[in-house]
Amino acid sequence: MPQTVLAIDDSLEIHQLLDVRLKPEQLSILHAIEAEEGLRMARELQPDLVLLDMNLDGRSGLEVCHLLKNNPETVNIPVIFLTGESDLSMKIRGFDAGAIDYVVKPFEPAELRARVRAALRTKRFQDLLATRAQVDALTGLRNRAYFDQRILEEMEAARRYARLASLVLVDIDHFKHVNDTFGHPVGDQVLQSVGETLASAVRTSDAVCRFGGEEFAVILREVGGAAALIVAERMRSALATCAFRQKGQLVTVTASFGVSATDCFPPWATPTVEQLVESSDAALYDAKRSGRNRICMTTSLPIAFPTC
Repeated sequence: MPQTVLAIDDSLEIHQLLDVRLKPEQLSILHAIEAEEGLRMARELQPDLVLLDMNLDGRSGLEVCHLLKNNPETVNIPVIFLTGESDLSMKIRGFDAGAIDYVVKPFEPAELRARVRAALRTKRFQDLLATRAQVDALTGLRNRAYFDQRILEEMEAARRYARLASLVLVDIDHFKHVNDTFGHPVGDQVLQSVGETLASAVRTSDAVCRFGGEEFAVILREVGGAAALIVAERMRSALATCAFRQKGQLVTVTASFGVSATDCFPPWATPTVEQLVESSDAALYDAKRSGRNRICMTTSLPIAFPTC
């Protein structure tokens, strides 16, 4: 899949020129004429690189760069400034705003391509390192570091754009007994199987993370509380069918689920990350206390689904 470059410039001629100059690089080039359009496209499309005009109509490129770098959804997208100025102070301001490079108009074709290639090469390595750093070695799922970043992004989207988000905390029942009775290699096998089962029950846009020990966290994007309960039941029933034969015994696996969602809170008070996690954790505790292998949700709002 080709890497994606988003050009934000108020000149149609510049966009046409970029298409011609960058054609040999076989990139997917996106175009935005206005600052707000460019910011929206950067959030929604997550390009690998932004080429940003220093002087846009109605808003400076420096301000747009600041907005990109202060938004968790776009902070990791590299920015190259396109500028007609060779003033050193402006270049320094661009670097201070978070840009990694600049290209002076009119473009020298070979220089433009070289700078874009270098930025995209760095971005590819950074993505690879970030992916490796955010993967749990045992289960292959996303790890706690990824969870912390992703839940922050989802709650920021909920706050700014009134999007729904749900969090399901999952804890394997009696996992210590499995480890003590059959040994840690079997426990590791159980963790891997549980992770695979949870991941197979959700969409690719959702995130299943190993939260720690025998606990998992499932982030459901644009899903409210009622739908989250249905997804949790799908996961619970799938896990209940998991079984392992060890030392002549059949080892069954169940888990308890704690569910919370942004629409479980008053509509005038979008929850913080801490509030959403605490709410799911409290529901998980209720599920454990009331018998395990069940789903609980803590909410003061009516949900069209039976809760614990």
